[in-house]
Amino acid sequence: MTNHAQHLNNRALHLASVFIAKFESSFMALSSVALFAIMIIVTIDVVMRYVFNQPLEWAYDVISLYLMVGVFFFALSDTLHDHGHVSIDVLIKYMPGWVRHGGESIGYAIATFAFSLVTMQAVDRMSESYRLDEMLASAYNWPTWPAYLPVVMGTALLTVRSLYRTIGHLWSVFAKGPMVELPPLPDVSE
Repeated sequence: MTNHAQHLNNRALHLASVFIAKFESSFMALSSVALFAIMIIVTIDVVMRYVFNQPLEWAYDVISLYLMVGVFFFALSDTLHDHGHVSIDVLIKYMPGWVRHGGESIGYAIATFAFSLVTMQAVDRMSESYRLDEMLASAYNWPTWPAYLPVVMGTALLTVRSLYRTIGHLWSVFAKGPMVELPPLPDVSE
């Protein structure tokens, strides 16, 4: 591969990552808004419950059905982008770069496949919930289908980020240099 072709490939992968990162930042903002809403609702519920003896009857349902799902699933892909998920790194400092990239590409290929299945299952479940007009059995009739939307969106974006990493690491095995970054080596200075 010529230097010009490799530069174009690096640029294309970089632009893809930047494009994905824009969605990840937006999703992380949604996750933060959901977490802030949880804090506000819990605070108001506590005040209403213990000061006025009038708790918010809907608070638990809204938090558990909608907001907690958003906090978790909207943060998944951005956390992966920042290498924030748990990883096994016992032997990586002894491996040459191309072997690490090969291992990462295999792992991300498996993750891409697995999360694409999760996304498809979540789409099916959300569609079924909407079609059947399913409601939460509580004091209020909360529709359940919106609770699946963060699952669909979060796992779909995680699938795209995993696919990007699969391609980038696989490409790095055969390129003269890394096409995507490797996770940082563990800090063992303790």
